[in-house]
Amino acid sequence: MKNLKLLKENTSIILPENGLIQKLELATQEKRKLRIKLGFDPTAPDLHLGHAVVLKKLKEFQDLGHQIVILVGSFTAQIGDPTGKNKSRKPLNLNQVQENAETYIKQLSKIIDVEQAEIMFNSDWLNQLPFSDVLQLLSKVTVAQLMHRNDFNKRFTENTPIAMHELVYPILQAYDSVHIKADIEMGGTDQLFNCTMGRQLQEIYNENPQIVICMPLLRGIDGKEKMSKSLNNIIGLTDEPNDMFGKTMSIPDDLLNEYINLATDFSIEEKENLIQRLEYENPMLIKKIIAKNIISQYHSIIDAEEAEQYFNNQFQKRNNENRIFESIKISDLLINESTLLEICHQLKNDVSKTAIRRLIESGAVQINGIKITDPTSVIDLIKSTKVKIGKRNFYELV
Repeated sequence: MKNLKLLKENTSIILPENGLIQKLELATQEKRKLRIKLGFDPTAPDLHLGHAVVLKKLKEFQDLGHQIVILVGSFTAQIGDPTGKNKSRKPLNLNQVQENAETYIKQLSKIIDVEQAEIMFNSDWLNQLPFSDVLQLLSKVTVAQLMHRNDFNKRFTENTPIAMHELVYPILQAYDSVHIKADIEMGGTDQLFNCTMGRQLQEIYNENPQIVICMPLLRGIDGKEKMSKSLNNIIGLTDEPNDMFGKTMSIPDDLLNEYINLATDFSIEEKENLIQRLEYENPMLIKKIIAKNIISQYHSIIDAEEAEQYFNNQFQKRNNENRIFESIKISDLLINESTLLEICHQLKNDVSKTAIRRLIESGAVQINGIKITDPTSVIDLIKSTKVKIGKRNFYELV
């Protein structure tokens, strides 16, 4: 099939191996659209480039005329998915879930056609299950099967507590596939167990089992862990162009192949060409190409050009005279004491005080061009003060 190569590009796992071609042939025979499920637990309000890896693959199916189903885990987010965690994840209340879900759906429109997608909320059916039905559902899965999941097994071996609600989570996610009659479920490689559980339950309920397509996990800008809001290593889909550019430029060189393949929307040939150029060109030049492409996807080409110019002025010219400092009124700062730590935390309130303290102590903070490494230093805010925090944050307090 001519579209098979496109749909397989960048995938990490397709289970069963020949399942995709079988599903495509089935859709042709039955003259219908495939139903492709992607589930999100709205646990944080921001989507990032790691989420976009799966969303772009979903968009390819949508462009080929198939029906994508966005499953919002409005019920399961109140439990907390333990995938990849070494302890229970804190459940969210209903208001948090609803607020995050609304934000998610708006951000999804940056990649997929939300108007043509089915948006479903699993609280619509999971809230309606009588307890007797829940027990019937749980009876279809054994504890031994659940303990095959790596994180459960690891925690059990290390005598780390596993709460009962965590064991129920993958069963509920699997039941979602039964309810919406999914042909394909997509996710990152960390979702393989949960997705295959969906196949198992569908077979038990006499449905044609879904196939599973897992996409690779994009590592964050720290170059270590997968991109995650909790690790503060993300490039968010709603980040401002200048922030997107600066964060991309901070990616370690050994991640550039990964970002070319997973974060850009270049053609296969263009990606191969960029990867070849990495062998003999300055990686910074390739990073700029990647950064502009990312910004063009989520903002515009003009924004990408302006962000590159901003970066060149801010970070590639050695003196501060050409840099642009964001003007902040001193009266807008909600501080009780004008210590360096408090001021910096007000300016960067998305970063914890502990992280700010580390920045200061490491010499990454300057006041009027002078490094200050004592977080308790009192700063005179009577006159105009220029503050540099880290590599990319420049403020002028007026």
